[in-house]
Amino acid sequence: MSDPLRRIDALVEEDTLPTLRVRRQLRLAAGLTQAEVAEAVGVKRLAVAQWEAGRAQPHRGNRKAYAHFLRLLAEKYPAAVGEGALDEE
Repeated sequence: MSDPLRRIDALVEEDTLPTLRVRRQLRLAAGLTQAEVAEAVGVKRLAVAQWEAGRAQPHRGNRKAYAHFLRLLAEKYPAAVGEGALDEE
């Protein structure tokens, strides 16, 4: 695979979000509030609430940070992740 294709793959993979249900399940499995997730990602609590409800999608920079955060939670709490959890919403 050429370098441009690897870079494209990396961009797609690094900001792929789990389903709405799994986002919430991961947060709850970690015992975190929406406010705590918001602080970690660098947004307001309302943004996290909207992301979990599917009323809004995070913008590029926030999306990468949120996706990274959720990936770390998924590694730590694999039981919270069900089949098809990384399907794009």
